[in-house]
Amino acid sequence: MFYGESTVAIDEKGRLAVPSSYREQLSALCGNCLVVTYNPFERECLWLFPLPEWERMRDQVMQLSSFNTAHRDLQRKLVGAASRVELDGHGRMLLPQTARQTAGLQRQAVLLGIGAKFELWSESAQRARLELPIEEKDITDDMRQLRF
Repeated sequence: MFYGESTVAIDEKGRLAVPSSYREQLSALCGNCLVVTYNPFERECLWLFPLPEWERMRDQVMQLSSFNTAHRDLQRKLVGAASRVELDGHGRMLLPQTARQTAGLQRQAVLLGIGAKFELWSESAQRARLELPIEEKDITDDMRQLRF
């Protein structure tokens, strides 16, 4: 399970160094193989999955009927745009240029551990999201059951 927020640099070649706190876990979990794809629900964000988690999610998405427009869009954004990446000996991964451009990623980004996956945000987009409170009208019944 991944959690935490890390500011990460993206070098001129498009490489991102994964924080050392995640490297051992990724090595054991997926042999340093991850999949990068678009977040279909939010702009300026990429999703990064350890390979086994990606395969589980990919299979579920591809079981959706392609006769539905929303299903096709989800399949395109998640599966069609996915790229397999591997951590090199220095714990870096090369992010695809199109993914970086689409998400608006520049030199600084924010990597969030979100359970079984990571989210990679541009610094400004992630800061803007954090500044938006969850409004009362957006609170679901499931959220109301949580006890903090």
